[in-house]
Amino acid sequence: MPVAEEVEVREAEVQADGHGMRLDRWLVQLAPEFSRNHLQSLVERGCVSVDGQAVTKDSRKLKAGERVRVELQPTEESRAFRAEVLDLAVIYEDEHLLVLNKAPGMVVHPAAGNWSGTVMNGLLARHPAAATLPRAGIVHRLDKDTSGLMVVGKTLEAVTALVRMIAAREVHREYLALAWGSVPEEAVVDAPLRRDPVSRVKMAVLSGGKPSRTDVYLLGRGEVAGRAVSGVHCVLHSGRTHQIRVHLAHEGHPLLADTLYGGAPALGLERQALHAARLSFAHPIGGQALQFDAPLPQDLASAWENLGFGVDALPLRST
Repeated sequence: MPVAEEVEVREAEVQADGHGMRLDRWLVQLAPEFSRNHLQSLVERGCVSVDGQAVTKDSRKLKAGERVRVELQPTEESRAFRAEVLDLAVIYEDEHLLVLNKAPGMVVHPAAGNWSGTVMNGLLARHPAAATLPRAGIVHRLDKDTSGLMVVGKTLEAVTALVRMIAAREVHREYLALAWGSVPEEAVVDAPLRRDPVSRVKMAVLSGGKPSRTDVYLLGRGEVAGRAVSGVHCVLHSGRTHQIRVHLAHEGHPLLADTLYGGAPALGLERQALHAARLSFAHPIGGQALQFDAPLPQDLASAWENLGFGVDALPLRST
């Protein structure tokens, strides 16, 4: 859990030049190190009082002689890079790196709307030296709702080597996914990706994007309410944001429950049907070959079983 922190309280009397001024504008003068938006949020949260009475409207006009008190709660951003004891499923660890099996729904890096409870917060608690490393040693990421394997560096030497290995495509990442439609036995999707110019939360196949390739291998076919569903094994040759999700949707096979890219929910899934199932690379310091496999989490395992594939019948294809 996050460590409790003391909150600064600041008080001042409204002078003549503040008479008639909006409360939020006046607070900016009292605490200029905070943004107006943050100060407005403090008003809404009941952290501001005028002459001893709580005020919750930032538009309230002040009068000369009134005394304003504000509890300067820290911004969510300032809390982001703090240690939190979290249940990280670490499946391998040595002095240079660790490999974890990320749960679906867990954010990797703190960002707007998710300033705590992230993989980074958990790493800072598990391995305090992570605070000295770029991004706490995180060298690649998974989407919030994608489960599976990630490697994290624990020393600067390992982080530097892993970043170079990823850039050189020497860290091999393989995924299991459920996609709508009948995916071919084997397919190569080689299509450039860049930010969607219309919706900034999406990526898109567009000319001028970064080269991106995904190899797709069929593992099984089933049906949901008369619609074909394919179980697939995807191998990344590049690691672009949302790569598998966009590439399969571009081919007419969006992932189940991936509503961002047109994949309708099914089989009880509440997140895109995507799992980072295998991670393999040479140890960045020792050089020995490492390979890790993570079984499907419960939600995806149930979906595979409901399709009649059987979880035990999911060996990754040799690539």
